[in-house]
Amino acid sequence: MSRMPFTGPGLAADAVTGGALFLAFASVPLWADKGLIFLASVVMVHMVFSLGFNVVFGLTGLVSFGHAAFFAAGAYAAGLLLQQYTFIPFLITLAVAAVVGALVAAIVAIVALRRASGIYFAILTLALAELVRILIAKSTLLGREDGMTGIKCPSIDFGLLRLDLAAGNNLYYFTLAAALIIVAVLWLLWHNAWGRTLAAIRQDSERTRFMGVNVHRMRFAAFTVSGGVAGLAGGLYAPTAQLLTPELANWSTSALPILFCLVGGISYFWGPVMGVIIFIGLEHVTRNVVGLSELLIGLILLAVVLIFPGGLIGGTYRLRAAWRRYWRRRWYPPPPREEVAR
Repeated sequence: MSRMPFTGPGLAADAVTGGALFLAFASVPLWADKGLIFLASVVMVHMVFSLGFNVVFGLTGLVSFGHAAFFAAGAYAAGLLLQQYTFIPFLITLAVAAVVGALVAAIVAIVALRRASGIYFAILTLALAELVRILIAKSTLLGREDGMTGIKCPSIDFGLLRLDLAAGNNLYYFTLAAALIIVAVLWLLWHNAWGRTLAAIRQDSERTRFMGVNVHRMRFAAFTVSGGVAGLAGGLYAPTAQLLTPELANWSTSALPILFCLVGGISYFWGPVMGVIIFIGLEHVTRNVVGLSELLIGLILLAVVLIFPGGLIGGTYRLRAAWRRYWRRRWYPPPPREEVAR
């Protein structure tokens, strides 16, 4: 999980992790029922959402409580096109969802980045996201509080080949392919010069500004890109769920990627992915016992805060380093004190 770009063991570890995840999700339709296939689709959507959010949170160092607004904006934009403008190609629909999410994020960034910082920035993003939720709930076109229904599963036309995503598990495999491409692009952004500049801004914004970097412009770009990825995740979610409600823009939805990133580790690219798998997996396993999932999630958060402040991935690295130190001392003990003094 090294942050070094393109070379070294970090690239190999990330490639192995990504390949293992891809194979695991690709095998789901071979052994799972429809419910688990739907759950796996939702997990992939939240992976994209959380990895996009971590561009702002873990890489840039900004805390946003309003990312659900961008997710909901993309979902409703895609849902509206799939509901009333079915002649528009689905790939264009996804592009529109990403653009809408990025535009809403850019508007929020214009207001929030210039007006506040720190916790005040987070609260301001929460207030603006709540405004988006209210606008959705009051819009007749978007279904008001009852939500948007009648979202059709799209088809993709490749000229000689027409792929009906409503048939079989085609929508699931399309979501998997889209998630793979998005994750690969985010990995490149995380590890290239742009990502390293954002990491430098997180560590010391004043020194980075002194070196000639336009910190405000970089933060604005990161926030807009993150909003675009959230909108794209919402666009993937719309045909999967086929029902959209204003709760998608609620603060509780904004809290999900924060929890995913904290549990997995915000300093590691795959941290949000681990958080998504653990959280949604626990919720599914304990769904028949009221309150058990909340209890387990609370215990995990407590363990992360007290034992693994860098997240579970960071804790795994520390445990591995401690294990190596133990065996090094055991096999290569330090010389006696008499020899050292001599």
